[in-house]
Amino acid sequence: MPIVYVVSDSVGETAEFVVRAAASQFNGGRVEIRRVSYVDDPEPIKEVIEAAKEVNGFVAFTLVIPSLREFIIEESKRQGVHLVDIMGPMLEAFQNVVQMEPKRRPGLLHQMDDEYFRRVEAIEFAVKYDDGKDPRGLLRADLVLIGVSRTSKTPLSMYLAHKRIKCANVPLVPEVEPPEELFQVSPKKIIGLTISPNELNLIRQERLKSLGLKAQANYANLDRILLELEYAEKLMRKLGCPVINVSNKAVEETASIVMDILKRGGGKA
Repeated sequence: MPIVYVVSDSVGETAEFVVRAAASQFNGGRVEIRRVSYVDDPEPIKEVIEAAKEVNGFVAFTLVIPSLREFIIEESKRQGVHLVDIMGPMLEAFQNVVQMEPKRRPGLLHQMDDEYFRRVEAIEFAVKYDDGKDPRGLLRADLVLIGVSRTSKTPLSMYLAHKRIKCANVPLVPEVEPPEELFQVSPKKIIGLTISPNELNLIRQERLKSLGLKAQANYANLDRILLELEYAEKLMRKLGCPVINVSNKAVEETASIVMDILKRGGGKA
């Protein structure tokens, strides 16, 4: 089996995978692959072509930068070395179908992978540290949401997680002291959520109905709601964190305000 040189302006994993897949159809797939990654100028390309010629091997490449693509094609012709363009035909197919020019920036696939894994990590974080389950997570969070029950803390945490923000949330209840970790978090990383008493009253009544409980329970009592909101607002003032009134706001709208606050580095909503 010949020695195959893999040349890439990124990692080169794609080309190597294709070479190994093809080699598996011959002699059990035993092939020596020499990968040359992160190529950004013609000199290493010239060296690879010369090395492949010496051992009677060939070169597979995934170069997207036009000048490097042109150079490797011309150099392989000049040296008489067999060359396989792994990315080019697929780029041309997409270009012809969608009628758009490719970005021609190396490493975009791995950037997408990194974004995906950061998103998954943030979602797992939001689930793990939802509803004050483990206060230790507050010190690891990018953002901590606080507010009374039914102020959209959990759906907002999950929405922000899809934006790769690690978000924890803490429910505020007058009879329960907030975790001491909350007071160790910078106020710029905390956002309080409040809501109008009447809207919260309606939301809680609907919640009780969905659970098959009586809407007159203390949870949906207006006096109780006023007590909770007053307690929450006092704590938010003590923490000195930004506060968002989520009354009549969709989660997406609140998330947009949160993102704006984070970009400004904290402050008033």
